[in-house]
Amino acid sequence: MTMKHYPIPSLSILLLWMAMLLVGCGRPSVPDEAQVLDKKANIFPDYTDIVIPCNIAPLNFMVRDKGDAFAVRWDDGKGEQLTAVSGNDGILQYDMKEWKDYLDKHKGQSMTVTIYKQEGGKWFQYRQHHIAVAAEPIDDYLSYRLIEPGYEIYRLLGLYQRNLTNFDVKTIIENPRLTYVENKTYCVNCHNYQNYSTKRMLFHARSSFGGTIIAEDGKIEKLSIKSDSILGSAVYPSWHPRKNWIIFSSNKTGQVFRIKDKQKVEVLDHSSDIIFYNADKHEVSNVIKTESILETFPTWSPDGKYVYYCLSTTNINDGDPDSIKDSKTIAYSHQLKYNIMRIPFDEATMTFGPSELVFDAKAMNKSASVPRISPDGRYLLFTLGDYGQFHIWHSSSDLYVKDLETGKVFPLKAANSSNVDSYHAWSSNSRWIVFSSRRDDGSFTRTYITYFDKNGLAHKAFMLPQEDPTYNIRLFKSFNVPELTKDAVPYTSEQFDDVIRKTEAVKVSYK
Repeated sequence: MTMKHYPIPSLSILLLWMAMLLVGCGRPSVPDEAQVLDKKANIFPDYTDIVIPCNIAPLNFMVRDKGDAFAVRWDDGKGEQLTAVSGNDGILQYDMKEWKDYLDKHKGQSMTVTIYKQEGGKWFQYRQHHIAVAAEPIDDYLSYRLIEPGYEIYRLLGLYQRNLTNFDVKTIIENPRLTYVENKTYCVNCHNYQNYSTKRMLFHARSSFGGTIIAEDGKIEKLSIKSDSILGSAVYPSWHPRKNWIIFSSNKTGQVFRIKDKQKVEVLDHSSDIIFYNADKHEVSNVIKTESILETFPTWSPDGKYVYYCLSTTNINDGDPDSIKDSKTIAYSHQLKYNIMRIPFDEATMTFGPSELVFDAKAMNKSASVPRISPDGRYLLFTLGDYGQFHIWHSSSDLYVKDLETGKVFPLKAANSSNVDSYHAWSSNSRWIVFSSRRDDGSFTRTYITYFDKNGLAHKAFMLPQEDPTYNIRLFKSFNVPELTKDAVPYTSEQFDDVIRKTEAVKVSYK
């Protein structure tokens, strides 16, 4: 093949070209003057009038209005400003260092935010809004699962950990693409950590290489937490705040995929119990074992003295897994109403006491799910829906709290939306709540964050920021089970995958 050669331009020509490029591609600057518009900018995500952590990554966003250029200015009223500019794509991205310095200097303060657009050579100013920077930080790391919203057959999915102070994402574990063809893939779910630290962590691997993966002190194990004396596999976990003990529900679950109903998927338990796992001794035992009552979603109180859980006295099919496919059974599922219960735990004797009612959702003709106690021990956070316990698919689901000191129960109105606000987690300082919501399109869950102040009030929730604000439009997967930690997962995805695919599950004993 003959190569064509072109003459090398002189240095003066190169400098001229560079000057022309700089002039032609110059970015706009924030205007000093602009014509005021009596309307808000159409932005995505909606980052207006919110409270944000002082250590959160930049809230990059896009303006969806037409324009030749766009700009944004933060103003503290004392002359210190933060700015970003863009071309006609409307994508406004802050400089990372400038952003961090600005938030660090303005903890506990509220800023006026002004968005501008340039059109026809003129600058226009949208109606201003405010963003407050809370003095309290959020935990640095967020773990979550990415999965297609309709998972009749799952494909590539995984667990990931995002650094909330920037945009770094680490893959915890991702099921391999190639082994899917060979029918040797696996599902991963239910990641959980002990007391906001990754020093002790677990998740489940299902299907071909099934087992519960527990990692601690640099060691990874795959366990088979099963016994003829317990109902089934260990499912929803919660680690004791100090000891090497884990409480699980043990569920036999079925799924129904609907065509006409607005609730696209229904997840039902046809039986469920509560079990206890002593990780030091590799022993599992029953805590609550019943034939006709459903118990699920257990969680420890932050002092380790109680286990909270959900209970329904209505069993839709008396333990028959085949009957869950019956259409009458599906209609009957709307009668499933879960209350929130708790049982005391004696750490010295490792024994549980009698159960007591904490919140009577059934009396409201509602159903409660996923109880979580704030780390300061003051509030019980849960989701409340019309029926059932898998509220991630229920548009009626909203976040509620019960003040354990006063007994008052109330919705987090400022954080809730009209479409699915479900799985949630506290920050370690009890000031932030992360949760899943389908408020944007009704199909995909996205991670939202709300400030929960010292007076017990939630503030307007905002979407997890991304480096490219179009990411949550282009991503055709749902964020699932958000969990906060103070530190990063110290293991590689290859280490986890090797244990999952190359080792046999260690069988635990029953006590």
